[in-house]
Amino acid sequence: MASILFADDERAIRDMMKRTLALAGHTCHLAADAAQARELLHTHHIDIALLDIMMPGEDGFSLAPAFIERGIPVLFLTAKTAVADRVYGLRLGADDYILKPFEPAELLARIDVILRRVSSTSYADALLTLDETRRTVTLRGEPVALTALEFDLLALLVRNAGAAMSREKLLSQVWGWDYAGETRTVDVHIQRLRAKLGPDAIQTVYKYGYRYVRRDAP
Repeated sequence: MASILFADDERAIRDMMKRTLALAGHTCHLAADAAQARELLHTHHIDIALLDIMMPGEDGFSLAPAFIERGIPVLFLTAKTAVADRVYGLRLGADDYILKPFEPAELLARIDVILRRVSSTSYADALLTLDETRRTVTLRGEPVALTALEFDLLALLVRNAGAAMSREKLLSQVWGWDYAGETRTVDVHIQRLRAKLGPDAIQTVYKYGYRYVRRDAP
């Protein structure tokens, strides 16, 4: 299930949303304004952000790029019915919007659609975004140039973030070989990835292989 941030200045709606998402098996992080939402973004892993547009102070339109730039899908909640407002939100890069008042079942369905779409093609944590469809990687918002093999190796590791993967499995799935002896090539490519992504991105598992370490700190 997903880790979802919900930002809305109405407490009753926040409480209702927390119950609704919990019943669906999701983890919900609540924010009453943009400042709280930004703090949660920097302290928690977020899979999708649900943002109310009409919040006091900084509104949802202004807040959304902080998530979109990290590859986190955004769904706007709005009482605005004007087509221009909805179009503006989508052009910012939001994945969807839903009009208030809304039925919880409809919102959950929209969340599921977004999560199904992004789970198979992209990954994002606090520092790194990987898009398998476009075969692009960014680190702290800046593009990283990878060879085809480096990208495939990184994609396999991040799809299994936190799990230890043996050199033999990496060799077989990335290079397509039936392992016959030499795993040094995996070590060489891991060294190259660390040089580009930082030494702490990929952790060595002693006498076994490697794991990608999700980085949730700012």
